Amino acid sequence: MSELSGFRALVTGGASGIGRATAGLLAARGADVAVLDLDPLGLDPLDLDSLDSDPLGLGPPAAGEPLRGYRADVSDDASVRFAVAAAAEELGGLDILVNNAGIGAVGTVEDNDDAEWHRVLDVNVLGMVRTTRAALPHLRASAHAAVVNTCSIAATAGLPQRALYSASKGAVLSLTLAMAADHVREGIRVNCVNPGTADTPWVGRLLDRAADPVAERAALDARQPMGRLVTAEEVAAAIVYLASPAAASVTGTALAVDGGMQGLRLRPEGR
Repeated sequence: MSELSGFRALVTGGASGIGRATAGLLAARGADVAVLDLDPLGLDPLDLDSLDSDPLGLGPPAAGEPLRGYRADVSDDASVRFAVAAAAEELGGLDILVNNAGIGAVGTVEDNDDAEWHRVLDVNVLGMVRTTRAALPHLRASAHAAVVNTCSIAATAGLPQRALYSASKGAVLSLTLAMAADHVREGIRVNCVNPGTADTPWVGRLLDRAADPVAERAALDARQPMGRLVTAEEVAAAIVYLASPAAASVTGTALAVDGGMQGLRLRPEGR
């Protein structure tokens, strides 16, 4: 399929997990795609840092076209601005921005100190602010501009041991709605996806640290009504829909991709 042929897309956190699946699907649908990541497309950061003309360690289009890789840290405004400008110049503009970069956090409000709260909010919320702010001049020049933020079920459901993470994603949900209102008359649509627990490298690392990884995975599977984790590819499909012309009348929307976790209340089996 090539319904996104001619579209220019930028995906943050696009080297793994949901971001990597999204970048790949955008490219498969015909878009020209740039990835921003601390380690874009698995390239060795040392190789990128060796480029004399590239003081922030950004790379040229990476091996494995049609994806282009640029090194950026969403917690660093100068890094973001430089990377977005470089990507937009290479792509010839921007039509789609996917704000996917983020980090996790585990614990109650007692378990993380102020520094960790600042760190997670800086990446998960302000990271989206920095990237969108840098991309807006390019998006305003597009005839079909769309921003999709990766939010979470944690924004709309109370999950145990996720106080900090939930606070950051609650802010992302509110930010999405505010951005949609601010930019709708500029022709820029803004939406978000709310994945349930997804089978990503981050969740894999959490399971590896559990006392009983098999039991912990079974518990995560069971809390979603469909009885399994969401896949990165399923979330990517929702993101690409929201970014595409098929969603031309969709803005200010949170699309749940959570196996029914948010909306369904099932009886125990056998009742």
